[in-house]
Order: sequence, then C-alpha cells, then structure tokens
Amino acid sequence: MQQIFLKAAHTIQPIFQNNFNVFKRKRIVLLDKFTRWRRCADLINLSASGRMRLEWMIFYQSVSKRNAYKTAKHFGISAKTFYKWLHRFEKSKEMVRVLEDQSKRPHHVRQWEVSLIEEARVKSLRIKYIHYGKKKLKKIYKRKYQETISAWKIERVIRKHNLYPNPVKQAKLTLKRKKRREHPKRRIQELNKENILWFLLQLDGIILYFNGFKRYIFTAVDHAGKFAFARMYKNKSSASAADFLHRLKYAINQPILNLQTDNGSEFAGSFEKAVRGLEIERYFSRVKTPKDNPEVERFNQTLEREWLYDGNFELDCGRFNKRLTKWIIEYNFVRPHETLNYLTPMEYIEIEQIKQKAQQKSANLLPMCPASTFS
Repeated sequence: MQQIFLKAAHTIQPIFQNNFNVFKRKRIVLLDKFTRWRRCADLINLSASGRMRLEWMIFYQSVSKRNAYKTAKHFGISAKTFYKWLHRFEKSKEMVRVLEDQSKRPHHVRQWEVSLIEEARVKSLRIKYIHYGKKKLKKIYKRKYQETISAWKIERVIRKHNLYPNPVKQAKLTLKRKKRREHPKRRIQELNKENILWFLLQLDGIILYFNGFKRYIFTAVDHAGKFAFARMYKNKSSASAADFLHRLKYAINQPILNLQTDNGSEFAGSFEKAVRGLEIERYFSRVKTPKDNPEVERFNQTLEREWLYDGNFELDCGRFNKRLTKWIIEYNFVRPHETLNYLTPMEYIEIEQIKQKAQQKSANLLPMCPASTFS
C-alpha cells in the first residue's frame, strides 16, 4: 500500500512598496441627485413635456426650497397641476419615468349597447332596403317589431357589417372625411382682405360644352386692382391648373401673397405642389357660396357676355387663346371699371405704384425741424 506524505505549501508573499498601485482603484464619485435625474431622462428618452416636469421638481427642491407656490408661479402653471405631478413623483420614490405623459383614455368607455336580436333585425332590414337611410329604417323597425330603436344603433350596425350599396365608394368617402378632419382647409373668412395690389388673387373656371366636346377656361382676378388673366385648356386637370398658375405669375411679374380657389379637384395635386413651390398662402371658398369670390365671378360673367357670346368660341386652344389674349389686353388697358372710379386696371396699378414710391421716399427723408436762432 502506497503512502503519501503531504508537506506544507511553500508560498512566498510578494513584497510591495508604498508607490506600487496595482490593486488600487480610482475613487468613485457619485453624481448629485439632479444630474442623475437628467441622465435617467436621457436614457429613457423622456419627452419634452416630461423633461419640463422634471425641471419643475429640480427647481422645487433647489431654488424654491420646497415652496410649491413659488415653483408654480415661476413656470406659469397652477398650483393644483404642480401638486398632482409632485405627489406622483414622490409616491414613485423619485422615478423619472412617472413624469411622462399618461394615457387620457377614460376609465369607463362606451360599450356596445345593441343586443343580438336588434342587430339581426337591423341587418335583415338593411339588406332588404339597402338604399334606405337610418331614419327610414327606424320607422320601418318600429312598424314591424312594435319596438323603438335609435337611429344611432342602426348606424352602428350598418358600419359594423359594412352594409352600403357601394362599399368601395363608401370606403373612399370615409377616407376623404378622415383627411378633412386631420387637415382642415383654411377658409377665406380667416383672411383679413387688404386693398393692396397682389395681396389676394382669386382663381376660378368656366366649363364650355359644344357638340359633345368640353373645354375649360381658367380665370384669375386681383382683389384690389381688378387685373385679370384667363386661358383655355382641353381639360381641367391639376396639371393644367398648375400651368395656368405659372403663366399667371409670369404675367404679373410680382410676388403673390395669398391665393383663393374653390374646392374643385383641379386645384389639388400638381396645383398644390406649384403653390408650395411659389410660397403662396392658400385659402378656400365655402361650398356653394359665390359671395366669397365676387371679383372673379363678375369677371367670368363679363368674359361670357362681352366677348365669348359674340362668336369668339372655337375648339382649337391655340387659336382661341390668341383671341382671348387680345381681349384680356383690352380688358386691362382699355375697358374702364366702375369699381375703380372708371379707371382701367393698368391705370389704377400705375397710380398705386406711384403712391408707393412716394411713400418710400418720404419714409427715407429726415424729419424737418424749424431752425431757430438765439442771440
């Protein structure tokens, strides 16, 4: 049997001098509390509103010395609002995340109140009378089942099961309404119309039918000077409207501040891109309200009665626009306008330009003071 004798381990302890720093570590310096809060906000990507509330807490604990009313007054908020976020922050043991915006969804939302029997009845009636509206179906429902149901319940069932005569058309209409809500149009009533040259130009159109053919005339009139411009196209696409806008800008050779159009499809798409490219503010007329753009509506009547109905119409756009240009020159340079005190638009424009130059010169002059001599 083999015997093994264990000996004590031969260990030699290293001898270190005082300047030997292998096992030494740099001292960890903790950041102050407010800096740590801001670092946490950066790590969790706290929103701008959440960072502002964090600054409320920092100001409350540092500058205002825990004075809530002083903090609320400094940031321009109510004390009630500050206390709400302060209690939330302290209750979470100073967690920065709780300062983020929270959902505003109500605790109790509206529930589906249509019973299965009502839903089945409304569905069958709608399928049978697919073109009837909800108020008519409400009347038929009461007559047939001797019960009353609200029109809103009928509307909910129709939406749920997509019971429309033309579902594709209805889907497009719903999308269109959604876009209108998200991007509401600026109406002309929001603009304070000023009697300044090229401050507001009104655009409209005239549709012409002749022997199965259709032509479209775009028209434009300046609100103040009554300067007019028109041109005919084979269609009323947005590309044609954009081309007309660029020609109008070239004709007046002045910056256009505001533009007013109706809600037609020709003033969308390419036309909207052209408006943004020229940096023009755009406004819309109300539906079926010709009083919103009276100048261009009156010009359309003048164009039809004084020139178009005198046998000047033809289908060829090139020859037609040459004739139309000659009449536009007569309209702007020769024809007196009652609203301009029987001046032509160009005469009115020249007078206004002279006034503007005189005002600019008087603004550049030094103020005149009487000279006095004292002995």
